[in-house]
Formats: sequence, C-alpha cells, structure tokens
Amino acid sequence: MNKEAKIYVAGHRGLVGSAIVRKLHAEGYGNLLLRTSSELDLRNQTAVDMFFAEEKPDYVFLAAAKVGGIHANDTYPADFIRDNLLIQNNVIDAAYRSGVKKLLFLGSSCIYPKQCPQPMKEEYLLTGPLEPTNEWYAIAKIAGIKMCQAYRKQYGFNAISAMPTNLYGPNDKFDLNNSHVLPALMRKLHEAKINGDAEVVVWGTGSPKREFLHADDLADAVLFLMNNYSDAEIVNVGTGRDITILELAEMIREVVGFKGELVFDSSKPDGTPRKLMDVSTLTGLGWQSGISFRDGVVQTYKWYQEHQQ
Repeated sequence: MNKEAKIYVAGHRGLVGSAIVRKLHAEGYGNLLLRTSSELDLRNQTAVDMFFAEEKPDYVFLAAAKVGGIHANDTYPADFIRDNLLIQNNVIDAAYRSGVKKLLFLGSSCIYPKQCPQPMKEEYLLTGPLEPTNEWYAIAKIAGIKMCQAYRKQYGFNAISAMPTNLYGPNDKFDLNNSHVLPALMRKLHEAKINGDAEVVVWGTGSPKREFLHADDLADAVLFLMNNYSDAEIVNVGTGRDITILELAEMIREVVGFKGELVFDSSKPDGTPRKLMDVSTLTGLGWQSGISFRDGVVQTYKWYQEHQQ
C-alpha cells in the first residue's frame, strides 16, 4: 500500500480496529476512512453500498464484528450469527463491486474444532465439531472466510483472511458478563481490590489453556500481511505460546495488586480445553510477535485504570 492510498478500517473504535488505526498512523498512512456504527450501520446493505460507491476506498481492513466471551455467545446466539453475517456479507460484496484493490478479513481462533489437534494448523478448519458455546460466532466467521475465498475464485478479488488468537489491549470491553476472560478478570480483580474483598470467583476449573496476543501486535501483523501476502488460504496470527486460566488469573492478580484468594467455580463452563495457534505460516513469511505478555497486561491495566467509567 502506498502512503496516500485511501484505507477503510471497518470497526475502528473496537479493540482490533483502533489498534490498526494506531499502527497505520504510526507508519505514515494518513488517508484513512473511519465511520462509527451510528454514522454507518454495516448491517444495512443500502448504506454500505452507498458508502463504498461514494468513497471508493483502495484497501479495506474488515475488523468490525459483534464479539464477546462464553456468556455473551451462549446468551445471544441469534445476535452473533445474524449481525456478523450481515456485516461481512455487505462489506466484502460492496468492496469487490466498488473496485477495492485488497481486503483483509479478520476471523477468530474459535473457527477451529473443539477437539482440534494442538497447535492448531490452518488446514484443521472444518475437520470436526465446533465448541457449542460459541458456534454461532464461529460459523459466521467461517462463512466470511469462505466468502473471501469464493470471491477470489469467481471474480479474482484479492481478499485475504487472518485468524487471530485471543486478543487483549486498549479499547477492550471490560464488561463482567459479556467480555472475554482477560478483561473480565482484570475488572473483577480490580473491583475486588477496591472493595477489599477476601476472594474472587473465577469461572471454570482454571485448567483450560489459552494463547493471548496484544492488539498492537495483531495490528502489526495484519499490516505486514496486507503488504506481503496474497493467497486464498487463511493465516493464523498469534504468539505460539499459551498459559492456563489459573496462570492468567494469578498474573492479573499480581499486576492489579489484589491480595485475596482466587476461587474456581467448576460448575461453570470451561469452554474449549486448549486453543494454541500454529503460527509457522506467519513466521515463515517473516513476522513474529514483539510484546511480552506481562508487559502487555501491565499496559492494559494502566489503560483500564485511566479509562474506566
């Protein structure tokens, strides 16, 4: 991408989109198209078509999505499958028809089977049943991948797909019920510290393992892919390292400074036992993550303290 190219970042206020905007600005890309959801409802096909026809972006980062943790996915399955299908269908189709040079679609590690061999290689997609608690979101994201591949096959549209692992960082959602495990734990432990609570209850057994990637690392990776990769196959984006939820909770407790106990509620769901990405495709292209996990957690907690409502 040349520095003057017109770049549309869909979902620029979210965890991923805001990180992509920060990275683009830092690298000297100044011609960015940004619209809030109130300015442009990506679920509205007519509005999306009009936007692309009028603005004619050169490149698109499709980071807009309805996202959430286990509780949110399990509680609002219709919202997750409907909204995500509408967003990606509208944006990918309008991007192709308006002459966009290249589109990068962001998926998720939850596209892989629940009992997927570890680490998860890109080729394991669609080889087994999904995790039931978030299959609605996963199916929408798989449809987005297949739509990119179909538009490439039928129309020659240069659409690529990146599959990030669990993300965290500035502009994450810190809702106790509907957010992902890291921000939810961070808020829960922070409030317990402020309230002087003796203990904090953590969902599940603590045994599942998860990989975490800072959103700024993801932004660096997707810009790298936009400039260096053009193929139909999906590309995993992660660190290639994981930790247990117990280890995660202990680390956040230490960073936050909560002195009480952690109590694990095994009556609550654990979700997928392990979700570690095989990142050999991406490292083979010449990219690897650069932010250490502890440094990233410290930075995210600082951001949370400064921005909590």
